[in-house]
Amino acid sequence: MTSTNESIRPPRLLRTVIEAADELRVGRSTIYELIRTKQLETVKIGRCTRVPAASITAFVAHLRSPAE
Repeated sequence: MTSTNESIRPPRLLRTVIEAADELRVGRSTIYELIRTKQLETVKIGRCTRVPAASITAFVAHLRSPAE
């Protein structure tokens, strides 16, 4: 049996490129293309590239907004 403290975790703020790809159901190369074209924001921690969860949410919101 797990304790209550172990089962309650704060939401993760950052995703790896692979996790972002899984979340959006696209390939890793598509995520890198979105990063290259500045459609998806990233942060660097040392040599690691991470995608903020808020950036993924904003990208999807942008896709859902009507074209102007």
